Amino acid sequence: MLRVMERLFDPGDGPRGRTPVPPEEGPLAVRMRPVSLDDFVGQEHLLHQGAALRTAIEEGRPHSMILYGPPGSGKTTLARIVAAQSHAAFEEASAVNAGKAEVTAVIERAVHRRQTTGEGTIFFLDEIHRFNKAQQDALLPAVEEGLVTLIGATTENPYFEVNAALLSRTRIYELHELSREDLVALLRRALERGECEAAEVPPEVLDFLADRAGGDARAALAGLELVCEVTGGEPVTLAQAEDAMQRKALRYDRDADQHYDYISAWIKATRASDPDASLYYLAVMLEGGEDARFIARRMVVLASEDVGNADPRALEVAVAAAYAVEHVGMPEAQFALAQASIFLSLAPKSDAVKRAIGAARGHVREHGARIPPDHLRSAAYPGAKALGRGRGYDYPHDHPGHVSDQDVMPEGLEDERFYAPDDAEADFARRLAEIRRARGRDQ
Repeated sequence: MLRVMERLFDPGDGPRGRTPVPPEEGPLAVRMRPVSLDDFVGQEHLLHQGAALRTAIEEGRPHSMILYGPPGSGKTTLARIVAAQSHAAFEEASAVNAGKAEVTAVIERAVHRRQTTGEGTIFFLDEIHRFNKAQQDALLPAVEEGLVTLIGATTENPYFEVNAALLSRTRIYELHELSREDLVALLRRALERGECEAAEVPPEVLDFLADRAGGDARAALAGLELVCEVTGGEPVTLAQAEDAMQRKALRYDRDADQHYDYISAWIKATRASDPDASLYYLAVMLEGGEDARFIARRMVVLASEDVGNADPRALEVAVAAAYAVEHVGMPEAQFALAQASIFLSLAPKSDAVKRAIGAARGHVREHGARIPPDHLRSAAYPGAKALGRGRGYDYPHDHPGHVSDQDVMPEGLEDERFYAPDDAEADFARRLAEIRRARGRDQ
């Protein structure tokens, strides 16, 4: 019985929750998995020299954490490196198919290790957001007491999906999707290690595979493995790569003319109220690997610059799309971007906002800034009233319609007009006319 127990709890058996396939026989993404921080690609914002996380890992002082980021960004790899550097046993489970019983078993094994060998336990829990409150609560005592070092991984925002009690006992690290340059570096490393039987893999093929991967290291390496298998040892051509991936290579360079040409085309097509053209140029940018945040920012700008108060909801839709990009991420956020693109295309158009702020700023640049009237200036500090600040201010809410006839422009500028509603802002034009009449202004 003792031998059975020793074998059951032997940390040399490898991580639990994994199929017993030797790493050398696994997919290329498994064979290329880094075993040290020196080989880890990407996440410089977390792992640069001197960073707190890097220092903790290098010194073998792991702490409980949740790794939050898109697929293929290195969450599992980083967890394994943490375990290796800390010389701790590595337990692995997925919240998709693990329950409270599996968590209890991990904790029992951790207790046994601690009591017999003094060895610590790293518990890597993938998809931690899938655990319900009871399952997460089962982890709390072990994490709080330091019996296990929990490393949770999730593609969902942990602040929305993980219990506050568990969050308070962990550090949150957000991993970013890998850049095209990161992925190309990984693919080149695989070639240098002889992982491809093809005689040659040209740079344009590597660029194509990196673009198709969408920031996912596993997808990029799987693509390379597939391409290498179909060439029969001959040099890989772009056409072969397209055929193997069942995707066309897109001529799109985010750092060259296409970056500016396609966003310009999207803006002008959307301004022209053509939803099909707007969606087409959006699709080209997304397929080309354009930064979705860049697209979302341009949507927010267009919502005010080209729609404005003709439909104030446009800004709400654009901001919501930008929020989705930041907090949902790609590829799911493509739907929010498409929704915004269609809405912005079909919304009534007005550039009155753009013209108004341009006119106001142009006046200030040409004539300088005049001091506001005393009755508008702040009276919120000692001595302000003695200087006449705020004296005589006529509170609009004290009047019918909440409109006062008191001048609020600097002296001498009472008749200046910057905002001119156009035909698409008829409601605003009517409201403005009513206000000016109520204030005793003819125009």
